[in-house]
Amino acid sequence: MVLLGSRARLAEAGLAFATTWRNVSLRRAQLSFFAMWVAESAFSVALSIVAYNAGGTLAVGVVGLITFLPSAVLTPLLSPFADRGRRERVLVIVEVLRGTAIAAAAVVVALAGPVWIVFVLAAASAVPATLYRPAHSALLPTLCRTGRELASANVVRGLLDSTASLVGPLIAAVLLAVSDAAVVFAVASASAFVAALLVVALRYEAPLAEAPARRPALLREALEGLAAAWQSRDLRLILSLVAAQTLTRGALTVFSVVVAIQLLHMGDSGAGSLMAALGAGAVIGSLAASILVSTWRLGAWFAIGVGVWGLPIALIGVFPEQAAALVLLAFVGVANALIDAAGFTLIGRLTPDAVMARVFGVLESLVAVTIGIGSILASALIEWFGIQPALIVIGLICPTLAVASWWRLRRLDRSVEALDHEIGLLKRVPMFDPLPLPAIEQLARSLEPVAVPEGGTVFAQGDIGDRYYVIEAGAADVVGDGRIVATLETGDGFGEIALLRRSHRTATVRARTALRLRALSAERFTTAVLGYTPSSRAADAGMDGALERYTPDAADAPDAPEGS
Repeated sequence: MVLLGSRARLAEAGLAFATTWRNVSLRRAQLSFFAMWVAESAFSVALSIVAYNAGGTLAVGVVGLITFLPSAVLTPLLSPFADRGRRERVLVIVEVLRGTAIAAAAVVVALAGPVWIVFVLAAASAVPATLYRPAHSALLPTLCRTGRELASANVVRGLLDSTASLVGPLIAAVLLAVSDAAVVFAVASASAFVAALLVVALRYEAPLAEAPARRPALLREALEGLAAAWQSRDLRLILSLVAAQTLTRGALTVFSVVVAIQLLHMGDSGAGSLMAALGAGAVIGSLAASILVSTWRLGAWFAIGVGVWGLPIALIGVFPEQAAALVLLAFVGVANALIDAAGFTLIGRLTPDAVMARVFGVLESLVAVTIGIGSILASALIEWFGIQPALIVIGLICPTLAVASWWRLRRLDRSVEALDHEIGLLKRVPMFDPLPLPAIEQLARSLEPVAVPEGGTVFAQGDIGDRYYVIEAGAADVVGDGRIVATLETGDGFGEIALLRRSHRTATVRARTALRLRALSAERFTTAVLGYTPSSRAADAGMDGALERYTPDAADAPDAPEGS
């Protein structure tokens, strides 16, 4: 049984990668993400070395701050653009701006220009870089149709992110060993431009959206994303834990240089080697996440990831040896993969599509702020107490918070499982099956339970249509002009004709057995079905077929599962 279970999980893991590969748009979006983060990780390593050579430990911390602080302020203000239209267009703009800024920095370093210009260009490039992930994170759910598919997409993206975290620093380490930072910057710039080319012609059908006559001010739109994140208790918890993890991550940008050079005596390229170890662990962790995430204990794995992210850093302070540091940072990489797979999936499922990019923008802003704070905090703690005490103090933050949040995250798991049940019920209705995940999740959250006893009437012929129904359990008869013309069973939906054609009910629906129904308001139903072209077409085809088959005066009762 254990062997069969393991094989089933491995098969599901393989399916996660196959799903991404078969979906051309999803594949191109994922490869673009990989190219972008290879550029980011390689650039970060080389930039840290440039800063350290220019001004020592404090300069590394300052660069971390000036790199992330401008983006922390601007990302929430810019993220509404990704909610206004097609999100891949935002990705292209971001990648081109990022690549241009890094290329300019390469020229400055190659010509031995002022270091402050490199720092300014790094800060300028950080703004589009942090806007990239909100747009990409909000795009993925639109390309998926189920929670499992989104989890699979995030697992694959996590693997690509982890691989980029390995490949980027390795490229930086090799190039720094044989050349200088200018060459690393040039390679990073080229990678960013490749990322833009991969999504420039991305094809998918986005939900239909009417442009408002007058858009609210950009600041107001940004505040709507902040409000959406703050009003959800579950989102607040996840974002708080992410903040703890990214504060530790910011500290690690300083630790990786200082530990490599001062504590472990590994030289300039040692920083790249340490971060490459983290990347290697993240690759292993992503492969594990492809199996673990399928168990749907996303909250639990997220908590474990947060806890394990910090603990190895504290242990490096206790065991300051090269071999131990490399192994421990590999465990940090494993934790990073779990956080990405579980955390981004949970945020994507808890956030309405209309504000999703803005909520992810809030996340990126929070990441930028906490990384900057973490880099400054690490630098200060090293100056005040030394490297090893600083490692221990910073490393214990995440495990402490993860333990404190465990039971709330487990409750979140149970609510997600209940939501999956509702989504599965809706997916059995043909017109709902083409809906992207954000749209069908919004419907699932809006479902209202309705109980009808045996022989009771759900609605009568001639009534005004106000709700759509899906049968969760039981059976019902569709009665037209006194005749039973169809029988509906578990998984069947009914009531759409009156809602979509704004007419009275064309038949009576009566409970043959006790019924458990899930109901949608007319507004919720029509907004979802008419707002997405494939679903609208499926609804039209279903109505036309039902009306052709359904003739109340006929002597024989056709088999038409429609009772509106």
